[in-house]
Amino acid sequence: MPSIEATQHPLRATQACSLLKALSDPLRLQVLDQLSTGERCVCDLTSSLALSQSRLSFHLKVMKEAGLLSDRQSGRWVYYRIRPQALDALQNWLKELTRSCETPASSCAE
Repeated sequence: MPSIEATQHPLRATQACSLLKALSDPLRLQVLDQLSTGERCVCDLTSSLALSQSRLSFHLKVMKEAGLLSDRQSGRWVYYRIRPQALDALQNWLKELTRSCETPASSCAE
């Protein structure tokens, strides 16, 4: 899946698809909600979401590959956080899509 880089504007449809696919799972939305308060350790997320570490790791990987999350390692622990620029890019893409939907169709040439 293509990741979202901070310098890429505007968001391409393939990147939007990656982000939307990563957000399409209810469990991943719960992870996003947990991370909305700030960076969290995997051990905290497994506890608060009552998930096995392997199941959570799979979902974190999908979200990271889509560009939604970044991580850092500190000793034995891995911490994840939301990449706000990915959500901003998706929001801007959706706004542009909404604006283009409001544009009247041009006449068909006969």
